[in-house]
Amino acid sequence: MDPVTLTTDRLVLRTVDARHTDAVYAAVQDPDIQRWTTIPVPYLHEHALSFTRQVVPDGWADGSMFTWGLFLPGGEDLVGMLSITMRSLGTAEIGFWGTKRHRGNGYLTEAARAASHWAFLQACVDRVEWRAEVGNAPSRALAERAGFTIEGTLRSAITNKGVRRDCWVGSLLPSDLGLPSSAPYLPATTPAPAPPGPSGA
Repeated sequence: MDPVTLTTDRLVLRTVDARHTDAVYAAVQDPDIQRWTTIPVPYLHEHALSFTRQVVPDGWADGSMFTWGLFLPGGEDLVGMLSITMRSLGTAEIGFWGTKRHRGNGYLTEAARAASHWAFLQACVDRVEWRAEVGNAPSRALAERAGFTIEGTLRSAITNKGVRRDCWVGSLLPSDLGLPSSAPYLPATTPAPAPPGPSGA
């Protein structure tokens, strides 16, 4: 698939390439990004170069990961990065980070909704999952603002810096954005409680 450009009220979501290597490298030196994401630490310039020149274009080419740089309109000011990674048939996982100087403006929330909307309509996705290490409260708050339903905690479900860690998991469905699913969805119903047994049972 060729890279797709998306626009929101305040952002342009477009692919990145080698021209953006320095901006990615500089942004990811932020200790908060290094703490809560699974990027290598120390994060070297060669890591950023591999990301922009190989990981991003390969993901678009084979349809395995759709990555956008988040930019303010009319410029090269990098606000953050966001990716939709295919995990299984109809299921994808969203990942994102924001540059320190642009946090607190709601940009990532806006981008997460736009990218998920695109995935539902154009990539045959019926479930976008969000996962974050337990304790990453800013990511959780962002996911909730974007409309994700927090579903619980998964034990030992992610590996970060060589350590197995518990994570929160949430999901966004097409119906949450008023969109149809590509496959029928039958939500579970809660069974009525069983009547009490005979006295003394």
